[in-house]
Amino acid sequence: MRSPYHVVFMGTPGFAVPSLEALAALPDVELAGVVTQPDRPAGRGRRLTPPPVKFAAERLDVPIMQVTTLRDAAARQRLEAWQADAFIVAAFGLILGRKTLAIPRIAAINVHASLLPAYRGASPVAAAIARGEHETGVTLMRMDPGLDTGPMYAREAMPIAADDTTGTLTERLAQLGADMVTDHLPAILAGDLTPKEQIGPATLTRPLTKADGWLDWSKTAIELERQVRAMSPWPRAWTTLPDGTTLQVRDASVERLECDAPAGTVHIDGDRLLIACGADQLIVTTAQPAGGRPVRGVDLVRGRQLAAGDRLGVLGGPEEIRPLVETLPGGE
Repeated sequence: MRSPYHVVFMGTPGFAVPSLEALAALPDVELAGVVTQPDRPAGRGRRLTPPPVKFAAERLDVPIMQVTTLRDAAARQRLEAWQADAFIVAAFGLILGRKTLAIPRIAAINVHASLLPAYRGASPVAAAIARGEHETGVTLMRMDPGLDTGPMYAREAMPIAADDTTGTLTERLAQLGADMVTDHLPAILAGDLTPKEQIGPATLTRPLTKADGWLDWSKTAIELERQVRAMSPWPRAWTTLPDGTTLQVRDASVERLECDAPAGTVHIDGDRLLIACGADQLIVTTAQPAGGRPVRGVDLVRGRQLAAGDRLGVLGGPEEIRPLVETLPGGE
């Protein structure tokens, strides 16, 4: 009888949990340990909270290692002690250098939430929604020292629904990634699945920042509606009221109707709050003022926080807005 493969899992947020659970359920695989990031303050009380992968690992009764880096010798020695045949990595959030990648006997395998080589990097789901893609997916790839540049074992597509947010789409992609671990990892470990090089135009995403949620009303309503969904659940799409205080836009839709007013101008149509955009208008269905609760957009007018003819986003925007997606030269 063949000995089970020793596998170490690395991941941090909720996206990684289904893949961890799928890995733990595989026959002929022994989950030697789980590596995740440290507990961090969360919520209004800023209480120290473990990452979702730590909760899952505790339920599975698996050894846990929490690290802020894998670049020091002590952390690598702990990894080496687990004698891993493979690392499975899903949204870990830390870079694995050459020395770390050399530890597993077979390979380090990444569960990445895009159809590589599109949307490498930290924010592939939000970027796909914001740029109006009709589909995305998950890629299983063999990791190399580059950022999501390694060859691919498997690649499966998933449609993006018209009402998908980053939160809802990430949940579905997490399950797709788990299914792919179940379907393909045994063949990878046995050496029966050969990875293929990435081919085609490559794009790179960076981590989201608060500034990515800023609504530039000179953009089209279609672009802004996508941004609202892409920035949910974090950092949320936001603008400012005429007094400069922050207003989150939580739900919105597009009104295909031009408006002569300057971009950002408030218009009331019955029980609808519409904002003039570079093209068409954005219907703000749900919004949340600073320090308040989410309310219907039109209730901002009834509560006298807004009036027809006011302009949003005139005061208090971010100092710098950087592109979320970079197109890499030569498909590298």
